[in-house]
Amino acid sequence: MASGEIVDLLVVGGGINGAGIARDAAGRGLSVLLCEQDDLASHTSSASTKLIHGGLRYLEHYEFSLVRKALQERERLLRLAPHIIVPLRFVMPHVSSLRPAWMIRAGMFLYDNLAKRELLPGSRSIDFRKHVAGKPLKKTLIKGFVYSDAAVQDARLVVLNAMDAKERGATILTKTRLIEAKQGEQYWDATLQSTQSGEITEVKARCVVNAAGPWVASLLSGALHTSAQHHIRLVKGSHIVTKRLFDHDHAYIFQNPDKRIVFAIPYETDFTLIGTTDVEYSGDPSKVTISEEETAYLCESVSRYFEVPVTPAQVVWSYAGVRPLLEEEIANPSAVTRDYRLELKAEQGLAPVLSVFGGKITTYRRLAEEAMEHLQPLFGYMKAHWTADEALPGGDMPNADLAEFHRIFQQRHAWLPVALAARYARTYGTRSARLLDGIHDVAGLGQLFGADLYEAEVRYLMRNEWALTADDILWRRSKLGLRLDASEVARLTAWLESQQAQAAPQPATMLA
Repeated sequence: MASGEIVDLLVVGGGINGAGIARDAAGRGLSVLLCEQDDLASHTSSASTKLIHGGLRYLEHYEFSLVRKALQERERLLRLAPHIIVPLRFVMPHVSSLRPAWMIRAGMFLYDNLAKRELLPGSRSIDFRKHVAGKPLKKTLIKGFVYSDAAVQDARLVVLNAMDAKERGATILTKTRLIEAKQGEQYWDATLQSTQSGEITEVKARCVVNAAGPWVASLLSGALHTSAQHHIRLVKGSHIVTKRLFDHDHAYIFQNPDKRIVFAIPYETDFTLIGTTDVEYSGDPSKVTISEEETAYLCESVSRYFEVPVTPAQVVWSYAGVRPLLEEEIANPSAVTRDYRLELKAEQGLAPVLSVFGGKITTYRRLAEEAMEHLQPLFGYMKAHWTADEALPGGDMPNADLAEFHRIFQQRHAWLPVALAARYARTYGTRSARLLDGIHDVAGLGQLFGADLYEAEVRYLMRNEWALTADDILWRRSKLGLRLDASEVARLTAWLESQQAQAAPQPATMLA
């Protein structure tokens, strides 16, 4: 993008809310520029529990409106991105000392019926002596309940929204920080800087959208030189990953004596994801890490239920993120609402700024739609709502049927190893055809970096998904970091650096 250009929206923040708003706005005909200081989904949006869910536990806090909204979005997103969002059955063992059975039944009845449900089966009681989910549990656990939600590749959801935004005309700049924005009568005069080259770009924006997540307040008081009515509360959520703890495809939701819940979820075929914690946080959101105490808490939580205890020594990977929750006068971080507020500051005679406070990944599309409703009076030429029915890139498969798409995809590419074909189908969906364009055998995939990561996939991610580093590829575009060893990561890093060096502009040759 050249300096001096004028855009309708400057979206600051490349997490799920920023990417979702950029996509919605671009599809309505607005000119959009999104800048992200790091990689897409670098922080909160890649540190979730990887679920699209209504939030069963929010019913205890009487957040019926939030749960209904989330359940409605769960149904939509399952249709819009069936490759990266898949149904998942959750098992809750009953422990009478924690919650009575009638309360759980009532909660699940509400959960089943607060919103229209067509794609997922409802809840029911189960006997662990007869159900596959009972096998890894302690034998003192006899009865439980099972209900439906969905799993998501969270960072890929962000990337797909950014891809669609770009394909609809938006400009997406990663590794680009907003240094300062001066508020004028018609425009914001914004100064952007590349965090790689240091290059400065000046743009004018009719409106700024502050979707900076944990940095929403500091961006307002810093680069934007303004203030807001709402405030956020930073809460750290941490997760651990172990080798697979059970052989079936159900997930568990475990109740704890402190009234919190912890999930144990089948993850990336060979692993189990356990989380999350809720801990007040006051440090730098970009430097958040899991503590030994949190690791011990998660291990102890699931060990109350599993016959074979889980120990910190079994952890093969862990991650932590900071959730920017709406500030409330509530002591317990777990009870703070996961809903959001949009604050539009449109003072007479000054260019407006819209700030996003709070939110959860499940409701990002609705949040983006509501953001556009706030901006409608400012941009009268906007098109109508459209994102509820338009599939995300790769999700445009008949009847949103991943199993059938995978079957046909594997038939058409019978030369692909079975496990690799399955991963391509559930990662890229119909966009797998672009990745494999012109390739007809395994040799055509190019260099193998480790696990089943080939050069063709890396080139696709660099060309189409803003991947620049090994971390971008191994921990956000995929989770292949769980499978590559240090030497393989080093080889990938060296290859990426060589490609970037070749692509860099060469200095002009001096003439004699």
